[in-house]
Amino acid sequence: MAEAPSYDVIIIGGGPGGYNAAIRAGQLGMKAACIEMRDTLGGTCLNVGCMPSKALLHASEMYDAANTEFATLGIEVSPKLNLVQMMKQKAESVEALTKGIEFLFKKNKVDWVRGRGRITGPGQVEVTAADGKTSTLSAKNIVIATGSEPTPLPGVAFEADKVIDSTGGLSLSVVPKHLIVIGAGIIGLELGSVWRRLGAQVTVVEYLPRISPGMDSDLAKAFQRVLTKQGMTFKLGSKVTAAKSGKDGVELTVEPAAGGDAETLKGDVVLVAIGRRPYTEGLGLEAVGIEPDKRGVIGNDHLRTGKDGVWVIGDVTTGPMLAHKAEEDAVAVIELIAGKAGHVDYNLVPSVVYTYPEVAWVGQSEDQLKADGVAYKVGKFPFSANSRAKINHETEGYAKVLADATTDRILGVHILGPQAGEMIAEACIAMAFGGASEDIARTCHAHPTRSEAVKQAAMGVENWTMQA
Repeated sequence: MAEAPSYDVIIIGGGPGGYNAAIRAGQLGMKAACIEMRDTLGGTCLNVGCMPSKALLHASEMYDAANTEFATLGIEVSPKLNLVQMMKQKAESVEALTKGIEFLFKKNKVDWVRGRGRITGPGQVEVTAADGKTSTLSAKNIVIATGSEPTPLPGVAFEADKVIDSTGGLSLSVVPKHLIVIGAGIIGLELGSVWRRLGAQVTVVEYLPRISPGMDSDLAKAFQRVLTKQGMTFKLGSKVTAAKSGKDGVELTVEPAAGGDAETLKGDVVLVAIGRRPYTEGLGLEAVGIEPDKRGVIGNDHLRTGKDGVWVIGDVTTGPMLAHKAEEDAVAVIELIAGKAGHVDYNLVPSVVYTYPEVAWVGQSEDQLKADGVAYKVGKFPFSANSRAKINHETEGYAKVLADATTDRILGVHILGPQAGEMIAEACIAMAFGGASEDIARTCHAHPTRSEAVKQAAMGVENWTMQA
């Protein structure tokens, strides 16, 4: 019997966490293998998540702007939607990105092992290929990077082109007349935005009495006003208890979350976007004595599972379920395996909603600071007073800086506005170095730029904002 191929590290999962871990291992001279059950690398993010959704968000934003904003700028056009081409360019972009990961694997001498990985014992991983053939690999270290999957909603069964998850929401062949989105989180609001711009009536049903759980509540209220103005309808504090599909679409039974009479909502497509759950199916965790918690999360202590040689990163463990968090975990875990320093501060992982305008935040919200009894100061600056935003007709939203009332150390930064996802990086860097609001306030920002709103918000902490 042939000896199992041996590696320094085997990574199970080829998403942002997995492929970044594999590449970093190769860069550090380790012999690395990455097991991926998809036909392409990149995981959910590159294939059916972050990247294709951004392709559609961008394309639909351009289409909407041509319909509603170009005339104001003196550009007269009559745009026509070509959904087939829009989906084609999305697919081409995704293919280019996944091919790029393949190139980086070759460059860094990483073995891509196609198939489904299952841990069979300490240092042992069995791989089942698409044709059912199995092989066994051995390694000093195993990194679990299997990511997450959409959470199903009890009583609402998925059905192609009628009741769909986020993957289905990225590949509809026809613009729905009425799209009902269950869940007012990031995924639901982004995909709802796409189809609203392309012509769908969009209704969002959310169990909680607010949208965007986890977002600063002040920001969430302003965000909801913007989305409502754009044409979205919200049914908050509502729960979906049943779904019935037929030739004419889907009927949902919706009840008040606090109790009360049910009503029926009718739509031709229902998108279930109530969150994601860790993916550990068939992973063989029991073979090494790992037991996830009731949510499916594998706990970690500096990315260690507590079992020798078994590590965990990304969506399958603690911390925010975000691709960029998984990437940071990936680099840290490989550097720890290599005997270097590796650490990720989950408090400094930014969140972004890629609607228009965007929403981005990092650190603590006012809700959290109040709950913890922390004394803080607030600086706030509207984009309606920002020169670049006014010139570009992008005046919705504001930037907000929260700082410790005594030390002035930045505790959180929250932005609703144009290119918020780009601007939040400044806050992350400042906070990583323990910066104060005054550090941003006294740093020269180019004029005219949208980022001046962040500077002005920081100035506002000490009440010296330059605002009419």
